[in-house]
Amino acid sequence: MSSALQTPVLVLNRLWQAVHVCSVERALTLLCTGHAQVVVAANDGECRTFSFRQWCDFSEAAAPAAEAETVRTVSLRIRIPRIILLLFFDRFPNKEVKFTRHNIFERDRNTCQYCGKKFDRKDLNIDHILPRMRGGLTNWTNVVCSCIECNRRKGSRSPEEAGMRLIRKPKKPRWRPFVEVQFAVAADHSWRHFLDLAYWNVELGAE
Repeated sequence: MSSALQTPVLVLNRLWQAVHVCSVERALTLLCTGHAQVVVAANDGECRTFSFRQWCDFSEAAAPAAEAETVRTVSLRIRIPRIILLLFFDRFPNKEVKFTRHNIFERDRNTCQYCGKKFDRKDLNIDHILPRMRGGLTNWTNVVCSCIECNRRKGSRSPEEAGMRLIRKPKKPRWRPFVEVQFAVAADHSWRHFLDLAYWNVELGAE
């Protein structure tokens, strides 16, 4: 049961926009307290919503599900929800993108920002455009992915001094939470409609 409670659940805001992923445990808490409803997408594209009590009744009345698809309480056997709809939240949450090696690679798409070639991450370095020994900061606008050869060629010089050019100016990324949803977990097939909507309707930052 503990593993079932960690199954990822897609979270929609009140406007039916994908904003987050939570665990089954968190989803059931939101359902039980009346802050969310379960969403079930039918094959014809229509969606039904269920309150916590309705979902419990549906779980009892529907055909038996596999053990991994349910959680048990003392008196109930509840199907794991795959999508929930928040009833009182209609915004995208403000969320800072963490300044990590992983997110630098994500921002630069595993591509050397000097030669423009794509590499496995094990063959990439994090390069300071203005070297640290010359006062360069370790932040979003002064670090880029570079391949080993370009990193060696640039050395402790600036790109201009090394006769090299950046393929794009680095900046702090402005990602929406649903973008993380698409790549962070193995999405359930029932999420696809909402993730596709999010993909095509998100406000893009300037390139």
